[in-house]
Amino acid sequence: MKKTLLLVRHATAEEISYGVKDFDRQLVGKGMTESAVMGKWLSDNRIRPDRYVSSPAARAFKTAEIVGDQLKFEVDAIVMDQELYGNGPKGYLHAVNTTPDDTHCLILFGHNPDITYFAEYLSRANIGSMEKASVVLIEFENLSWAEISGKTGSFISYTTPRQVREEE
Repeated sequence: MKKTLLLVRHATAEEISYGVKDFDRQLVGKGMTESAVMGKWLSDNRIRPDRYVSSPAARAFKTAEIVGDQLKFEVDAIVMDQELYGNGPKGYLHAVNTTPDDTHCLILFGHNPDITYFAEYLSRANIGSMEKASVVLIEFENLSWAEISGKTGSFISYTTPRQVREEE
């Protein structure tokens, strides 16, 4: 049975400034547009995650909400996982490994550089640095979520909002 994992870096957020904690940074207008573009792209390509897990940081969760809205996914069903904020690639691996096995397509919303390192760890792909609101798609053959670890995935694609807009 094939499992599909989508890794999404949060969209463009406000800059770090005095008085605003990193955790509380909000998406700016550009970030909201990027999120909607990528959600529509997923929908147009019939990629329908059945489980959404997001960092609880405001910018990542808002990205998940907007992408989910494009795919008609219930916002209340988005799982917030503290492991996806500041715990490095091992936090992402924990989120994947604890996913229920009845999930066929999992989408994680998180932060750079950890999400890029994690994508490369799973797939051996050389992605560089994921752009804001970009999506990496990785597939796993005949593994449960608990069995997924380094180099067990097949890199399928890396898509950015800019690429999607250029295709339109």
